[in-house]
Amino acid sequence: MIRILLDTNAYSDFKRGAQNLKHIVAEAQEILVPIPVLAELRVGFLGGSQETRNLAELEQFLATPRVHVPPMGEQTALFYARIYSDLKRAGTPIPINDVWIAASSMEAGAVLITSDAHFQHIAGLLVKSRA
Repeated sequence: MIRILLDTNAYSDFKRGAQNLKHIVAEAQEILVPIPVLAELRVGFLGGSQETRNLAELEQFLATPRVHVPPMGEQTALFYARIYSDLKRAGTPIPINDVWIAASSMEAGAVLITSDAHFQHIAGLLVKSRA
């Protein structure tokens, strides 16, 4: 089963029509959009000239049968703690929301689709560049 987790930049580029992302999303059997990504998207939509349209498109995307918002619980916190500690020890910190996104992806056993190179510093995280 091909399970992917979209980072904020991957969702945005997919909605803009990026062909490589259209292909990745079309091939996926399950598409995950974690809470931190939803929050970042909604922050980006607020006050924008296309806020209503962007929110409607997001809700339509989330209503698709293959799309799910994975739960965040105790296991997510354990992955978060390990990732955060490893990155701090290595001197390669990343934005906190991205630690949560990585933890959600690892917990779900999903391939993270992103353009952020700093995810490559996380041991055990399956990452596919959207480029």
